[in-house]
Amino acid sequence: MAMIVGSFYSQIAMAPFSRLLLALAAVLLVAVTGEADAGGGQAWYDRVFSFGDSLTDTGNSAILPATAGGPFTNAPYGQTHFKRPSAGGRASNVVVDSIVELLKLPYLASRSVNGFRRRSLSDTRNAAILPATARSGQTRLKSTSNRASDGRLVIDFIVESLELPQPTPYHAGKTANEFLQGVNFAVGGATALDMAFLKSKGITSFVPISLSNQTTWFNGVLKLLNSTRNEQRKMMASSLFYIGEIGFNDYSFALMNNDTVGLAESLVPDIIGVIRSALIDVIDAGARRIVVTGMIPMGCEPELLALLPSGASGYYDKESGCIARFNRLAQLHNTALNRMLSKLRRAYRRTSIYYGDLYTPVTAIVSSPGEYGFGSEPLAACCGGGGGQYNFDFAFFCGTPLSTTCADPSKSVSWDGIHYTEAANKFVADTMLNGL
Repeated sequence: MAMIVGSFYSQIAMAPFSRLLLALAAVLLVAVTGEADAGGGQAWYDRVFSFGDSLTDTGNSAILPATAGGPFTNAPYGQTHFKRPSAGGRASNVVVDSIVELLKLPYLASRSVNGFRRRSLSDTRNAAILPATARSGQTRLKSTSNRASDGRLVIDFIVESLELPQPTPYHAGKTANEFLQGVNFAVGGATALDMAFLKSKGITSFVPISLSNQTTWFNGVLKLLNSTRNEQRKMMASSLFYIGEIGFNDYSFALMNNDTVGLAESLVPDIIGVIRSALIDVIDAGARRIVVTGMIPMGCEPELLALLPSGASGYYDKESGCIARFNRLAQLHNTALNRMLSKLRRAYRRTSIYYGDLYTPVTAIVSSPGEYGFGSEPLAACCGGGGGQYNFDFAFFCGTPLSTTCADPSKSVSWDGIHYTEAANKFVADTMLNGL
């Protein structure tokens, strides 16, 4: 696995993000000038619709019976930004859950004095509402965050930077008025593929929510809003769609169930297919601007490093210490995703589709943590226990009685061994928003 070192921001890292950065910069410019974008859409964004898993979930998993009450709904989740258990389960610094889903949760923001505010990574309240996931957010805000982190998620930082309102976690809203400012459909532990499909492959999943369920909820919200076709298309054109990372849980469950990369790799075409279907669904509804994020470097996850060790030659990348074959799986996913996005851009020329790179910035800070302000143990969980190189053991999982928390989460990349700290999330978001 090629690791990025040196002048990350000024040279290598900015290339994958340039299109997204220019798009987001245009959004901000349009909001000030009042001029419509080149695609003929609205002159500003009024809301965000987000999808994904715990890296974007801001409250849904805290409400859903299948996920409510997960570790991230308790302290020390949210301690960095929210000061007390938040409605999500993310770590201190943002980039869309329960232990069974390999812990990946999100959070959402609310209106500010200017009329809007940012959001974190993907889900900002849903996970705090769903019974199995309501337990995180211990870092800065003084209310629950329902995020799988010590603070904000990537979606939070993006929403804040664009001065948009925090989308309402789908399971936290009931009326049309509660969804007018945007909706976060992400759920911690969600998979891209349906549970029945995974079962047919011999893969056991634990959260009965897939990306197709989230798009079904989206279509339900459109019906609830009860707008005319023209009104709906105007609303969609003035909305930003954010498809957070999705597929990690499918791949990790395959690895856990089978311990071979072959089974996980076989899922790539199917996962890309359901992402494509979701994109076509929102485009048909009128979406004009969509950000689609790729896969994280799976081989750098403390959980997988601790649970799937090996003494085989070449198993670990020499520069980063990550599991090389798992990172190759993530790269395979990202290559297939970008190929699919290129085809969609040609087929839907009136819709702008941007790729959000999560892989490059995370591998950069893991390979050269000191260069970006992080500590010397980028592969160790900040919150949890068990000691060792990765500090990960489910018996000491973050939020449980025997777990402990590091002194300074901002120096850590991983919050609980599965999700990122707010600091890492912020780093990822900054590469998207501040790299021009």
